[in-house]
Amino acid sequence: MKGRNAMMTPLFRVVLVVVSIGTLATVLKRIQKAKLTIEDSIFWILLAMMFVVFALFPVVPDTLARLLGIYSTANFLFLFMIFILLMRMFSMSMRISTLEDKIRKLVQELALRDKDARDERTEASAEGCGCDRATRAQDTASSSSRHAETCMEEKNA
Repeated sequence: MKGRNAMMTPLFRVVLVVVSIGTLATVLKRIQKAKLTIEDSIFWILLAMMFVVFALFPVVPDTLARLLGIYSTANFLFLFMIFILLMRMFSMSMRISTLEDKIRKLVQELALRDKDARDERTEASAEGCGCDRATRAQDTASSSSRHAETCMEEKNA
């Protein structure tokens, strides 16, 4: 288990640091442009810092890999990253489901408000033209253009 494949190579450690610094720079740029939420930025910053720690102290991922029975530390890191991203994806799915539910409720509420506003306008225009109550009730169920025609017919009659 102590062979060359079990440990992180210097090149792999450098790649981890470079990619982590690149991720940090991208996240900080997105934060400055207000294109990333605080929760998301904290996740990516912590993940990048963790990989820097893994690169600077390779004994940590080596030990974790050995404890889990994974032969290569690089395989452990890839498996660990896949696990973290799957957990993040599940979290994002939960957030999306919640947002979709909120959007559906908002659309329904907006549709009801719009219908109420149209009903009030129809009722107000019916009262303004002098139509009787039965005509207004009938017109409330129909479109406002039909209502205008009915009122004009009554005025001309």
